[in-house]
Amino acid sequence: MDAFRDAILQRGPIESFALKTVQEFIQPQKQTKLAQDENQMLENMLRTLLQELVASAAQSGEQIMHYGQLIDDNEDIRGQIPHLLDVVLYLCEKEHVEGGMIFQLLEDLTEMSTMKNCKDVFGYIESKQDILGKQELFARGKLVMLRTCNQLLRRLSKANDVVFCGRILMFLAHFFPLSERSAVNIKGVFNTSNETKYEKDPPNGKYNSYLMEYFCNPASLTSATTKWQKFSSSLAVVLNTFDAQPLSEEEGEANSLEEDAATFNIKYLTSSKLMGLELKDSSFRRHILLQCLILFDYLRAPGKNDKDMPSETMKEEVKSCEDRVKKLLEITPPKGKEFLRAVEHILEREKNWVWWKRDGCPPFEKQPIEKKSPNAGQKKRRPRYRLGNKELSQLWRWADQNPNALTDAQRVRTPAIADYWKPLAEDMDPAAGIEDEYHHKNNRVYCWKGLRFTARQDLEGFSRFTELGIEGVVPVELLPPEVRSKYQAKPNDKAKRAKKEDTKGGSQEAEGQIGVSYGEAEAEGGRGEAEAMESDAIADTPTPEEQQRLGGSDTDNGQEAGQIEDAETEEAGLMETDLDHPPMPVS
Repeated sequence: MDAFRDAILQRGPIESFALKTVQEFIQPQKQTKLAQDENQMLENMLRTLLQELVASAAQSGEQIMHYGQLIDDNEDIRGQIPHLLDVVLYLCEKEHVEGGMIFQLLEDLTEMSTMKNCKDVFGYIESKQDILGKQELFARGKLVMLRTCNQLLRRLSKANDVVFCGRILMFLAHFFPLSERSAVNIKGVFNTSNETKYEKDPPNGKYNSYLMEYFCNPASLTSATTKWQKFSSSLAVVLNTFDAQPLSEEEGEANSLEEDAATFNIKYLTSSKLMGLELKDSSFRRHILLQCLILFDYLRAPGKNDKDMPSETMKEEVKSCEDRVKKLLEITPPKGKEFLRAVEHILEREKNWVWWKRDGCPPFEKQPIEKKSPNAGQKKRRPRYRLGNKELSQLWRWADQNPNALTDAQRVRTPAIADYWKPLAEDMDPAAGIEDEYHHKNNRVYCWKGLRFTARQDLEGFSRFTELGIEGVVPVELLPPEVRSKYQAKPNDKAKRAKKEDTKGGSQEAEGQIGVSYGEAEAEGGRGEAEAMESDAIADTPTPEEQQRLGGSDTDNGQEAGQIEDAETEEAGLMETDLDHPPMPVS
């Protein structure tokens, strides 16, 4: 053991001898990592060496963390025990030995040390907090470290060792993750063991006898109506006392003990003779009023069962008492308004923790999302939307009164033809110098909408699309002078229109001749009958077969063949050219 002690505590850089010393005395099967039985053998040797060092320090009367101080190359003065812990921590960090070994040595060291020495040991733990918190070490020794800290808290006095207790709690809060269930009071159990002794018959006994009892256990107020009545009556006495003895700014600043850390204590003295002086202390008043707000906030905490919720009458009384307490806090110097705003902010944030605990303390940490390659082979599931697609669903959520928005007259407005085609007309101007790829005519949606508007409002312009394309649909008056001539109506179109009008006139003349020949053929049948047939011929146009028959009867009556041929030619021309007047049926 002496050889191992000399080897493990030698001077120099730790990385130069730590692993070499372990391999020399343990002789492991692997050169860099110990097996389970080899780890157990090394742990026993280290724990025995640690006990010897602590016993030697106790016999010499020195503090254990300063016993056998060594001076390394950097002239850093360290004791033998911190040096031993550094060696073991290096071996655990490099995974040469089991990761929980350092935590086991720290637990043994705190158990063998007095409370004065424990402060130095815990200072070492705080200095190595980042290394001990690494995942490969934390997973191995978190339970051992939690047990070590809890044992220290049990040994400490909550009244005399407040700062040391706070250091331990702050270390645990930093060392363990935020969602660690072992640090959460999930059931909301109150510390009813923290009792304060009072005088049996004090002059101001109502406050001492009743308020502190319910501050310690607020859940008891909802179990029986009589308890709430007793608490509210006692609270009224205290609040009336505070109202009757207001504090000025000078008194509040002079008597406040918050700035003096030497006189700080977690409990006030309970002697009735000191009540007059404590009433002049603004911090004393704030402690009482703040406990009242915490109690009221607990009674209205969300997520309670129906049986734990206060009654309606009790809720109204809680509201009135809370308003009165806040008013007293606001007028209590110094900086009463700022203090009240800070308290309200803290209580508001406390609701988030209440909901988190009632939901089962789900973890806050979220693993990073891994980016999957597009060739993963898994078919991506399309999201489902309420109204079919993302845009419609989002639009429906934005509008407060959607039916009114859909029936609004200004929602859809059809633009005028001249306004719609104006951008394309500007593109057609050579002076504008717009490149062809940026023309509006290349925008299919724009052209399609324009054709729809033109078909409804300008049928003549729409007819030019077949011959001249989309640029021919643009109204001529919008085009520049040098381009307008290209898209104006051509002379051939005018000639075709004139020819169609002449053809229609010839058709009307042919109809008149047919009516005359029809009357001559039936002249022998009587004057009255001929007049009736003549009126029928004028009203109804005969078919080609009847015209042939009528032509034959005219020949028998001595009508010339040239007249018949002319009538047939005119009738054929009528059938080809008369588009506006379809043939009328024969009666």
